Amino acid sequence: MKPKLEDVAKLANVSKTTVSRVLNNRGYLSQKTIDKVNKAMKALDYQPNSAARQLFQQETKIIGLLFPTVANPFFGEIIQELERKLYKQGYKVIIGNSMNDSEKEEHYLNQLLSNQVDGLIVGTHNRGIQQYKKNNLPIVAIDRFMNEDIPIIESDNFRGGQIATSRLIEKGARKIVHTTGPTELETPAHRRTQAYIETMKKSDLEPIIYHLDFNISYEEKSKIFRRIFNEQPALDGIFASNDVDAIMLMQIAQLLDKRIPEDIKIIGYDGTELIRNLYPNLTTIVQPITKITDKALEVLNQRLKLQETNNEYVLDVSLWEGTSS
Repeated sequence: MKPKLEDVAKLANVSKTTVSRVLNNRGYLSQKTIDKVNKAMKALDYQPNSAARQLFQQETKIIGLLFPTVANPFFGEIIQELERKLYKQGYKVIIGNSMNDSEKEEHYLNQLLSNQVDGLIVGTHNRGIQQYKKNNLPIVAIDRFMNEDIPIIESDNFRGGQIATSRLIEKGARKIVHTTGPTELETPAHRRTQAYIETMKKSDLEPIIYHLDFNISYEEKSKIFRRIFNEQPALDGIFASNDVDAIMLMQIAQLLDKRIPEDIKIIGYDGTELIRNLYPNLTTIVQPITKITDKALEVLNQRLKLQETNNEYVLDVSLWEGTSS
């Protein structure tokens, strides 16, 4: 008599649902459970039929969004646009706010996968989490390298770094500091720093880089920014890795009686609608959030249909000409 899915579940001492998850590579399961089910299937010479494979391939019409923080204007606007566009496509959204914590991210990821979401869009930092290494998961990354199988949507960070640094040099700045994130973070944003270094060296200027951890408090960051002014008395230009940092640096410069842009020129990065409305005088590199979210959804839909996708999609940036540089 031909063995059934129930027979596999009984021999492996797991539920039918678990066997179906193993067959469909859906949901988070421990390697021990996967091995038990595979061993039982082999022992019974079980051949899964299409019905067993279809059991967990029903659409839930739920998409998971996993990002480091909604407090950052860039991620906040990305999430807002994704949620609005997914709702129009008939999807519900579950949002995980990982706060750059790998344990929290792993917990959210397990929850999202066990809830049988149809797909994931992620912008989190922790590449090493094992669940991201599962093949054929319908996942799209925004501005983060996850693994070779997960397509990444990003703006042209290298070009953005070139534009920002060249702008400061053209406006007469010579002692230019670049603030950026931690070196161990695997993100295309590092290309901004590479562009800064190359552009500075082409003008025979010395690159000066300060790396800041993402999880430091406002007070700690403020101390580091004040230290930059103390350690670099000839400072006349700053290329900040994001607009929030650029605004903090502008405020500190003004407290130190530095005139902007006469004494010091400052340029930010991201150019969200919020920042452009609240601080229109901040010169910044604008990431095309609408195009990024459109492309992320286009690629996710291709992944959901098991279509081939590129590894990387790079979108153009532009310059918002404020008066701070």
